[in-house]
Amino acid sequence: MNSTSKKQNMISKNGVIHTPFYYGWIIVILAGLSHFFSGPGQTYSNAIFIDYYIEEFGWSRSMVSGIYSSATLLAGFLLFIIGRMIDKIGARKMAIIVSLLLAAASIFNSMVVNSVMLFFGFFAVRLFGQGSMSLVPNSLVPQWFIQKRGRALGLAALGGMIGSAAFPLLNVWLIEAYGWRTAWQILGASIVIIFTPLAFFFIRNRPEDIGLRPDNGPLSSESEQHKPLSSDISWTVKEAKKTRSFWLLLFCVVVPALVNTGMTFHLVSIFSIESLAPETAATVLSLMAVIGFPVTFLAGYLLDKISVQWMLAIVFAGEIVSIFLLKQADAFSGAILFAVVWGFMLGIERVTLSVVWPNYFGLQYLGSITGISMAFMVVGSALGPLPFGLFYDFFGGYEEVLWGIMIFPLLGIIAALLANSPEKELIEES
Repeated sequence: MNSTSKKQNMISKNGVIHTPFYYGWIIVILAGLSHFFSGPGQTYSNAIFIDYYIEEFGWSRSMVSGIYSSATLLAGFLLFIIGRMIDKIGARKMAIIVSLLLAAASIFNSMVVNSVMLFFGFFAVRLFGQGSMSLVPNSLVPQWFIQKRGRALGLAALGGMIGSAAFPLLNVWLIEAYGWRTAWQILGASIVIIFTPLAFFFIRNRPEDIGLRPDNGPLSSESEQHKPLSSDISWTVKEAKKTRSFWLLLFCVVVPALVNTGMTFHLVSIFSIESLAPETAATVLSLMAVIGFPVTFLAGYLLDKISVQWMLAIVFAGEIVSIFLLKQADAFSGAILFAVVWGFMLGIERVTLSVVWPNYFGLQYLGSITGISMAFMVVGSALGPLPFGLFYDFFGGYEEVLWGIMIFPLLGIIAALLANSPEKELIEES
C-alpha cells in the first residue's frame, strides 16, 4: 500500500496523469501519432504533388527527381545529429522541436516558386518529416517495453500505416479543392494544432522518470529508478560499428528505402504509361496501407516470438514479388493485386526495422544508433527516385529499371540471414 502511494505521488510530482493501465501504452499512441504526422515528409505524400510542380513550372521529371534525391541525401547526412540530440535532451523535447520545424517546412513548401526553393522545401520536410518524426518514436517506445517490444512498436507503426493510407487521398482532395499551395499550408497547421500540444503534455522519456519500469515491471526501491536492466545490454556506437551485423543491418535498411521510394515517387507516372489515372495511384497507396494495418500488428506479435533475421528475409522476398507485380500492372485489377502484396510486405518491414536495433544493441545509445540507421534509410530513399526518372527520360518507360532493382532485395535476403545477433563479450575481449 505504501509502495503504491509512493508511486502515485511520484507520478503526480512529475505532472503525469495517473492511469489505471501502464502509461507506456499512452506513449505507444503518441508514437503512432508521430509516425502519422511524419506524412508531409514521406514520399507517399510528396508523390501526389510532383505532377503539379511539373505542370506549373515546366520542369522535367528527371530534374524534379534529381532535386528530390539530392535534398533527401543531404537530409540523411544530418539525421545522426537528431539521434544524438535525442540521447542528449530526450525524445519529449525533440518531438516538440521537430514537429514545429516540420510544420514550418510545410508552410515553406507552399511558397515554392523556383528550383532552389523546391530543393530547400524537399530537404526540410525530408529531414524533419520522414527522418526525425520517425526517429523519435523508434527511440522512445523501446525505452518503455522489452518483453512486449515487438507488439508495442507494431502498434506504434500503425500510425504510419494509417498515414500512408490517408495522406495520398487527402492530398488529392486538398489539391483539387484548394490548390497545392493551400494544401501544404493545411498540412503544416494540422501538425501544430494536433500533435505538438499532445507531445508537450503527455510524452515522457523513460518509465523510470515517473517511478515505473519497462513493461510495468516491479520497482523495489527508489534507487533502482535509473538502474539499467541486466537483460538489456547496451552498445555504444563505436562498439556497434565493430560488428559485422551492424553493417549488414544497415544494408538491410537501405534496400527497402531505395526500392520503395523509387516506386512510390514515380507511381503516378508508372501507371499513366498503362493508361491508369492518378486516382488509381492514390487508391493503391491507400489500399497498401489498409492491407498493412493488420499485418503490422501481426508482425509485431511475431517479432516477440521469432528471429528478426527471418522476418527481414520475408520482407525482401515480398519486395521481389511486389516489383514483378508492378511490372505486370496494366489494368486496375493488376494494380490492386500489387497493392495487396506491397502492403503486406510493408506492414512487416515497418515493424521489423524498428525492432532490430534495440534488440541487437540495447537502449542507452539507441537514439544515436537509430539516427545512423535513419540516415542510411534516408540516403537510400534519396537514391531511389533518380534512376527511375533517368530511365524514363532516356527510354520512355520503367521496364529496365524495374528489372534492375530486383538485385537489391536478393542481396538483402543474404545480408539478413548473415546478420546474427552479436555477442558484446567478443568486442570487449578484442
